[in-house]
Amino acid sequence: MDAQDATEEEESRFSQQSDNAVSVKQRTRTTRTPASTTVETKTDLESLLEDLGLTPYYREKLTLSKILEIDEKTITDVPVKSKSDLPWSFLKKLMMVNVTARNMKCSSACELNCDDSSGTELDLLDLLDSPNTGDTENPLDIITALFLCSDALVQQEMALKMSICQFAVPLLLPSCDTKQCKLMLWAMRDIVKKYRPRALSQSKGFIEERIVDSQVPMISFVRLGNCSLSKSKILNKLLSNSQQYHDTFVHRNMEGGDSPKRISNGLTEITWYLPGGNTDIDLFNQPMAVANLHGDIASFETQYSFLCQTSAAVFVFFDHLDSECKILTNQKNKAQIFLVGNSESKNFKLESLKKVGTALNLTKSNFILKTKQQNIADFIKRLRKTVSDVVENPQMKMPIADMADIAHELGILVDEDSPECQAGKKSADGITEEIQDLLLYKDEQLPLQGQIWKDLTHLEKEEFRLKKVGSKDIEMYKSELKQQKEKLRNEQNSCAMSSAMACFINAISRPGIERCYFLKWMRMNLDDVSRLKLSALRERYKEKCKDSANKQEAKGIDRQLSNSSLGTEHFFREMGQIYEASLSLPKTDPSRQQFQHLPKLCARLLLDGFPLELVDGDASNIPLRWVSDVLSQLNHLVSPKNKILVVTVLGVQSTGKSTLLNTMFGVQFAVSSGRCTRGAFMLLIRVNEDVKREFGCDFMVIIDTEGLKSPELAQLDKSYEHDNELATLVVGLSDLTIINIAMENSTEMKDILQIVVHAFLRMKEVGKKPKCQFVHQNVSDVSAHEKNLRGRELLLEQLNEMTQAAAKMEKREENRSFTDVMEYSPDTGNCYVPGLWNGNPPMAPVNVGYSQTLYELKKNIIQQLGECVSSAKDLLEFKEWMTSLWNAVKHENFIFSFRNSLVADAYMNICTEFNKWEWEFKKAMYSWVTNAETKILNFGTVAAKSQISDMEEFLAELKREATTELSEWEKKLLDNLEEYFEQEDGHVYLVEGHKEEFKNGAKSLRRELESSVTNQLRATADIKQGQKEVDKIKENHTKEIEKAVNELITECQNKNVKMTDEELEKEFDKMWSETLSKMSFSELKRTDVFTDMSHYLRENVSHKGSHACELLSKKPLQECGLEPFMYKPEGWGEILKNKLKGWWNLQDLLKARQKVADNIIAACQDSVTDKKKRKTNYHNTNIQEILHIIDKMLNNTHVKTGIEFEVSLKQHICAVAARNFQTMQEDFIQANDPKILLDKNKEKFCADFKDVFHKQDQCQKKAEEFTEQCLKPAVEDFVYRSLGPNITDEMMRSKAFSTRTSFQGSVLLDLLSKEDFDSYLSCINNYEAYVKTWILKQIKGHFSDTTKTSRYEEEHLKSSIKNLKDAMEKPKSEKSADLKTFVEHICKELGDKLVISQDALGAFMILNNANREQFAVWLTQSVEKMEETLKKKFKDTTFERKLEHLRVNPQTELFNRVVGCGKQCPFCKVPCEAGGGKHTYHFASLHRPQGLGTYRLDDSEKLLTAICTSAVISNKDFRCSETNNKWHPYKSYREIFPDWHITPDQSLKSSDFWKYVMNKYNRKFAKAYDAKPAFIPGSWKKITKQKAETSLKNSFNIS
Repeated sequence: MDAQDATEEEESRFSQQSDNAVSVKQRTRTTRTPASTTVETKTDLESLLEDLGLTPYYREKLTLSKILEIDEKTITDVPVKSKSDLPWSFLKKLMMVNVTARNMKCSSACELNCDDSSGTELDLLDLLDSPNTGDTENPLDIITALFLCSDALVQQEMALKMSICQFAVPLLLPSCDTKQCKLMLWAMRDIVKKYRPRALSQSKGFIEERIVDSQVPMISFVRLGNCSLSKSKILNKLLSNSQQYHDTFVHRNMEGGDSPKRISNGLTEITWYLPGGNTDIDLFNQPMAVANLHGDIASFETQYSFLCQTSAAVFVFFDHLDSECKILTNQKNKAQIFLVGNSESKNFKLESLKKVGTALNLTKSNFILKTKQQNIADFIKRLRKTVSDVVENPQMKMPIADMADIAHELGILVDEDSPECQAGKKSADGITEEIQDLLLYKDEQLPLQGQIWKDLTHLEKEEFRLKKVGSKDIEMYKSELKQQKEKLRNEQNSCAMSSAMACFINAISRPGIERCYFLKWMRMNLDDVSRLKLSALRERYKEKCKDSANKQEAKGIDRQLSNSSLGTEHFFREMGQIYEASLSLPKTDPSRQQFQHLPKLCARLLLDGFPLELVDGDASNIPLRWVSDVLSQLNHLVSPKNKILVVTVLGVQSTGKSTLLNTMFGVQFAVSSGRCTRGAFMLLIRVNEDVKREFGCDFMVIIDTEGLKSPELAQLDKSYEHDNELATLVVGLSDLTIINIAMENSTEMKDILQIVVHAFLRMKEVGKKPKCQFVHQNVSDVSAHEKNLRGRELLLEQLNEMTQAAAKMEKREENRSFTDVMEYSPDTGNCYVPGLWNGNPPMAPVNVGYSQTLYELKKNIIQQLGECVSSAKDLLEFKEWMTSLWNAVKHENFIFSFRNSLVADAYMNICTEFNKWEWEFKKAMYSWVTNAETKILNFGTVAAKSQISDMEEFLAELKREATTELSEWEKKLLDNLEEYFEQEDGHVYLVEGHKEEFKNGAKSLRRELESSVTNQLRATADIKQGQKEVDKIKENHTKEIEKAVNELITECQNKNVKMTDEELEKEFDKMWSETLSKMSFSELKRTDVFTDMSHYLRENVSHKGSHACELLSKKPLQECGLEPFMYKPEGWGEILKNKLKGWWNLQDLLKARQKVADNIIAACQDSVTDKKKRKTNYHNTNIQEILHIIDKMLNNTHVKTGIEFEVSLKQHICAVAARNFQTMQEDFIQANDPKILLDKNKEKFCADFKDVFHKQDQCQKKAEEFTEQCLKPAVEDFVYRSLGPNITDEMMRSKAFSTRTSFQGSVLLDLLSKEDFDSYLSCINNYEAYVKTWILKQIKGHFSDTTKTSRYEEEHLKSSIKNLKDAMEKPKSEKSADLKTFVEHICKELGDKLVISQDALGAFMILNNANREQFAVWLTQSVEKMEETLKKKFKDTTFERKLEHLRVNPQTELFNRVVGCGKQCPFCKVPCEAGGGKHTYHFASLHRPQGLGTYRLDDSEKLLTAICTSAVISNKDFRCSETNNKWHPYKSYREIFPDWHITPDQSLKSSDFWKYVMNKYNRKFAKAYDAKPAFIPGSWKKITKQKAETSLKNSFNIS
């Protein structure tokens, strides 16, 4: 014997001594006295469970949900520090089928430093010390403990994963507390093995079967007493060839294997040897099971007896045999007994061996002895030969499933005996036993998912694509499709529920664990049935393929192969169809009510870890209502912990996608042979509380998909379309997509990349930014990452090529490279995964490199998902996103068909916020301009604060201030935008693409406000300058009167005669007449407004060409605008020209232009009215503003107007404006005539004259006069100037005015409630006028309660009074002798707040001899009295009257906000709702039948029922002036109208409102439009008012 063999034998002795010690300890404990009479001590099991931290799980078992949840241990590589970490380390690795799972050892707290050189003397004694084995546990103890602490589903999953790793799995599980063991039949039930025995080597056939049902002989290995040979190690060598050694059984030389066993003696493990049909590799030609009992059979007679009755052979390892050896001789052995001994053992006695052999009737071949001359290799060879002989000719083959009877006889428990397991089995068997012919069974028992469901799918897609509409009316065609769908649903409802489905629903309604057992039994039974069917079909297919004449038959069998799959997903699919069909019944129908609980049942199963089918792979459709309601119920069950992140895998069929997910996350997606995934399935994995915060979600959703480029679909014309749909859906649903690539097939890789790039491009365009990870399978070189640098660069080049191709197809050619579409780094975005198996299956274990690479990938994925916190959705949002995605996928043009409420909400939110910021900006500038105007109007007066004397210089300073103010607010608005887009809530990332629009909108707003502010400042300055002359004249005249009055007072006082008031008045009248007669009253300068207007109008149109000037000259401006504007084309030339441009219906052209004219005229009239309200003088800037309004509105209209129209319209508007401005000028001159003003003040001057003459105290009178004439009008003006923004502010806070979309919805809901045809007609044909009136009504309605304005009025009044009192206090402290200086000081303090009338102030100053101090006292009282007077006045003034005084018109402000850009849909004329000042495209939530916009059929004159949202996906054409009257496909409408985005109707119900309106008022619309009534589709007539209201609320997201 060589040294190595000797060492191994010695190690075996140590192992045996340790085993024996434990066995003795166990036997001793059986005689323990009852606990009541002794001090209670912990059993080995209790002690071990406590050490491992598993005590809580001994009663409340570990569940799969707990094991698979994402926690800190899942995503970190923290070393095992304590024994309590050992079980979780094992489970973590086992769930990822890592073959190092059993290598468990705690990291030592203090490692010995072997290189310690602190001492001078070399000390090696410590190297001789035994290593510390107390810091770990024997792997068998940990495995046993975990099986004891796990529920049945976990036990089954552990056994399955252990089997995949080629670990031995428990056959008989001991419980050292009860001294009973359990047959783990259920745990092994899910293990399916494939192998090829020698008989099938030539045909290349294989056997695939459930291992517990497999008829293979079992060979058992046991130990009697002490044994110097390591049984487990010998077994490992027995089952391993020289090139592929694997530790199937745990032995002493393994990590932790030398630790004493505490509870695992008595554990019987089992493994299988399965040949692969290769004689050079196979060790045994036939399959066999190998059982291994740990511990001495003398201590575990029951287990030994069980093995003797179930095995073909039992190999007993021994060192010493008692000559009687009762345990061997007393057994009823059905098995052959082989005695395996070590002749070198000190206790070995050949004589005893001979006696036992004789007693057992053994032959020489039944003895296998290890002799001194044999090395281990020879010994193994001899043992293998003996085993092979037994297996070739076994005396007994007993499937494990049949061993339950033997177990029962011996008092061994069987895990499948639990009532819940048996009940689940009975229910499952009751269903599956009926299956004879799979296809026939599916037709009879699952009829709803057959052809009917496929027809429904076809109809649904046709509803969205309208490919076969032909020449039919679109809405009539859609109505027909709807009727066909209803017919199919009725057909489904007419089918009675099958017995199989009744049993299925009843079974899954049972309590939790029984339901889980049932579904497991169902899945296994159905797999077995399908496997048998598929196996037979494959054989037939093989036979037919041998002869090319049988090609057609082979194709038929191929189709059968594709359709013969039957799994639990088919039963759930049927359940979904039953539920969806029931929803078409009335709500009160009992048939509908009895199925309402089904979604909740399915939601509970999702929580239990069972997958939900999202996409039906057979019909290529999602049962949206079913899946949506399941997700809603799931949300209800888990709320508020309902946040999810989604991981999806995409790849070519049969490249290991499901295996990859199962390995990474420990889940159970089906990977059975012949059962390729069809469609898409989702599973839930919980996220533990300890990582929830950084992870940002409560669950991870894993989605497995069918393979792209699948052979079954490749024969179909639509296979590429199907793959694109699926890829788009799952990429859209996921936060991270794993792209699984098998590197060996570059052609397929290119195909799949093209599909994937399409999907990512589509997502980018709709605002979703999923991450992606490329996984390259079967790349095992350690330097793969470095070596594949060129490969990665090539991949990126291919991705860029694909992106360009996809961008061209999707009409998004601005995307030039893959990195334009998404964030991708070739270095971090690729993972190279080695092959799955380490060697040749079926005996190959999983490659440890595969598991470890996927573990690193898993950590990377979870890390990336942690960065996606902002994109985490709750379940309801996920449901909504899925619905929107699938509806968009059903359209051919996905990008322009996608519409989602989450995106709509996110867009609505940013619009709402931007509108608030925009209004704050505007409001601030309104306030600033008001103050600036006040300063300008007070310029050059006593109230002026500025020291600047030149108006232009002062104006320049104000403009600089305005620029600073505008810049600060622009920056604030842009900062708000940045901050908003950086937040993690509100799904902001979905509208990231609109960020630039809003930035441009902010900049555009600044430019608009800058222009407006500059114009207002200039206009106010011009008005002030225009009044300068008037004010000078009035001042001079007032001084002359004052001089004359003073002279009269002196004259009268010199008479020294007491004069009566009558005499004084007589003297005053005489003086007044004489003084006025001496004055020269020159009239104010008048401007010829018409001349001015003509000049600016000619200047405006001069750049339009000589023809425009000719048109102007034809008619004097004074003759224009005398009648309402009615546009008529001049002569046949213009009519013909318009016809050539595409306007075949001249009436339509006239109406369109007339509408444009009416809107422009109304806007100009509003501007003129606003100027007249201000009662200022005419200025030429008024004309320029009117012309600017006309030009701006003409540029924004989509109607081609022509120069004749423009000139005639401008002439009309300018003539009307000129007359108004002329009147305005006359009114101003009249109001500012010096003589009239003097006459108005005559009585006041006379009264003052008498007071001065009589030397009466004027303080009270003058204080009241100053308050009444100067302060009160100024305060009242201030309140009204401030009130406009307040009213606007409050209205904007209401939902109706928050965004343009909300406004549209509110207007239409109001229309629906009124049910007034004239209102509908007005809204459709004169939208702007209608909404202006509607806004005014809303304002008046809201503020009909006067207390709502009182709050603001009092606020501004108090502010003014405070400013007044502050202004009065300051001059009091200054020593000033005269009242004039005191009043001037007050006016100066108020110079930037109030505009005090200079006329009133001048009149007040005349003949004023009041005492300053007394005046101040009386003034304070007068101001307080004024406050009460104004309060009462405001209260008594009607709201309508208040509106007339406002400087900021709320109606105009609100209109400007909600009317937006003013663009209308080119087809149905519905207004644009896009937010932001500079949006890149226009859209509307709800389009309407084109007949409501006066469109009719050419031949019949009937109004059109076509709706834009349907037309743009049909194959129909349109023509208009923009197409030069040439037919153009609706599908390509963006080529003509690139700035319009018309989203197809996702729900097919959103247009129900307008359908209802058109149906109800069909005849009235026809009469109004001088057309014939439309032919209304039947489905429209079924739409009720309530349905119309619901559709409106859904379309505009109104709660």
